[in-house]
Amino acid sequence: MSELSQDQLLNLVNSKQIAPGSDRVRALTQRIVSDLFHTIDEMDVTPDEFWAAVDWLGRLGSSGQLGLITAGLGFDRLLDIRSDEADARAGRAGGTPRAIEGPLFVAGAPLSQAEVRLDEGEPQGEVFVMEGRVLDLDGRPLPHALIDVWHANVQGGYSHFFPGMKPYELRRRIEADDQGRYRFRSYVPPGYSIPPNSPTSELFDALGRHGHRPAHIHFLVVAPGMRTLTTQVNLPGDTYLDDDFAFATRDGLIVELERGVAPAGYESLGVNAPFVRTRFDFVLQPAVSEGESLPLTRMERVRA
Repeated sequence: MSELSQDQLLNLVNSKQIAPGSDRVRALTQRIVSDLFHTIDEMDVTPDEFWAAVDWLGRLGSSGQLGLITAGLGFDRLLDIRSDEADARAGRAGGTPRAIEGPLFVAGAPLSQAEVRLDEGEPQGEVFVMEGRVLDLDGRPLPHALIDVWHANVQGGYSHFFPGMKPYELRRRIEADDQGRYRFRSYVPPGYSIPPNSPTSELFDALGRHGHRPAHIHFLVVAPGMRTLTTQVNLPGDTYLDDDFAFATRDGLIVELERGVAPAGYESLGVNAPFVRTRFDFVLQPAVSEGESLPLTRMERVRA
């Protein structure tokens, strides 16, 4: 083969094929490879810089932190923004805002009826109860809706990812009652930070950015015939509420906290002293296709 110019090499990379393949994958790959070729050329990327980046990508993949990078570089929120814009074009409005799933969901949490304790043993912080209903756009309850809930421990860690935590600690599924009501007890969760001395922290250090998230609680809410909702609520007063490294704080998802709530009526949750409470109703849109109502997380959806 004769000597190649950069443009000739790029054309060969983007045009070689021995089978039909996928038009969509080919188009996306051509765009990404072309942009990287041009970046290397225009920014005079050295071989050492290129192979350092390849090494970093390998370590990132083996660390299980790809989901942190996609959130921290704005891709998760970008996909939500695009979904919101598509809804607006289609005239689909109302309901609880979606919010990023994050990389730390685990399927198969223990199921309880109407109410549950997420915390186990002695409280690790302020006793906290969240309660409300699951409704449709007209305010009608959605009986027996299923709610996955998960949040971080006091060290900012999540079970199945943080050493020393029990399986499904601070993770549960709740089946709402026939009036769509749910409630759970836990403790007021903190925010969390990206792991230090990790591929993610290396990039954020190089970018001069922090890696902190404000206090939040994740949810996956499912009901027959309704659009599956992935969202999270934020707790007020957190330092990083308006400076979330994942850009996930949204209007309508910052709850109000009532402190000093009397324990009467909450004895079944083991509450025997004044506690912190918040009320929040999840409002679901009707599904316009069967796929929209599937109880799947983002990775379960693409692997289905």
